[in-house]
Amino acid sequence: MKMIVAIVKPFKLEDVREAMTGLGVQGMTVTEVKGFGRQRGQTEIYRGAEYVVDFVPKSRIEIVVDDDRAAAVVEAIAASAKTGKIGDGKIFVLDVGEAIRIRTGESGGEAL
Repeated sequence: MKMIVAIVKPFKLEDVREAMTGLGVQGMTVTEVKGFGRQRGQTEIYRGAEYVVDFVPKSRIEIVVDDDRAAAVVEAIAASAKTGKIGDGKIFVLDVGEAIRIRTGESGGEAL
């Protein structure tokens, strides 16, 4: 199993969700986060004054899938989250040792 963690722009979240629904992904966790990468924050203007926002709002998406579906999920996230501008985000793919559904006790791929 693989855990796919994607950090994307918040306004692209719905596009990613639709792409995951189209692939038949049955669950995902979304968290509102803040951070910065190469862009090092951004400059905003508020009431005529310019100030720097060090941390940019992002959405963190976590999805666990079987190994054979991971590549398709990563491709779909990348395609649906891309704007072509700086700050589009990142995708990380991690190995998952075990998954257990609390309600039924199912484990492994059955728990997904």
